[in-house]
Amino acid sequence: MNYFPADRYFAYLTSPAIAAMPDKQNVVIIQPMGAIEQHGAHLPLIVDAAISIGVLAKSLEKLDTTIPAYALPPLYYGKSNEHSTFAGTITMRAETMIAVLSDMAESIYRAGFRKLALMNSHGGQPQILEIVARDLHEKYPDFMIFPLFTWRVPNAAQNLLTAQELEFGIHAGDAETSLMLALLPEQVQMDKAVTEYPHGLPENSMLSMESANPFAWVMQDLSQSGVLGDAKAATREKGDQILASLVKSWAQLIEDIYKFEQPKAYGNHLL
Repeated sequence: MNYFPADRYFAYLTSPAIAAMPDKQNVVIIQPMGAIEQHGAHLPLIVDAAISIGVLAKSLEKLDTTIPAYALPPLYYGKSNEHSTFAGTITMRAETMIAVLSDMAESIYRAGFRKLALMNSHGGQPQILEIVARDLHEKYPDFMIFPLFTWRVPNAAQNLLTAQELEFGIHAGDAETSLMLALLPEQVQMDKAVTEYPHGLPENSMLSMESANPFAWVMQDLSQSGVLGDAKAATREKGDQILASLVKSWAQLIEDIYKFEQPKAYGNHLL
């Protein structure tokens, strides 16, 4: 798996270089994050963190060299208590994660930067990023913070996966396994891949697992193996296509953040 380009890795910069950096209010600082949690018997614990690192590293390589953007050291751990009954999962409390992200962000703000992207690949914590972003922007109105989910950009998975997989294959299924075959193939054990979908979900109901009207769940409610989806269907070819599409979209997203200006309500615009 490729790591970040050396000239775009924040931790490789020196303090004087950061102090003297021009146009810091538009420099894009990106915090990649994931989780260390079970992903069935065929994938390693690092899946979510590896996806953030791999997609961001290749996106920064593809990014226009005139756009200043830097990756922070990855935050590997996350809020993963929905997987806590499975061996190997490491989880932080929501309060801990809020504190870690808030302290990191305030440090970035003190250094003079005003654009911070939180790049998350773990489905169990987007709400935490949204809370942190909203609270920090309320505290520092000139601080632009973007709580982002790696998969929530145009990508090839929509065209490569079945309808059932797109709805239910949310953990260690076809998409994540295929992508890991592209990023860390030596860590994928396809001979241990399984197919498992949740049973007993509400039928003919407005309630569902992760829609607009979700119910609370933990993984042992839905899966014996720790997998939700068809990992057996995964291929390196699909993974390469998904990765290329994510990289293209994320390079565009970083450029959009660089160009972004915070909307302001001013003037006489009332009708």
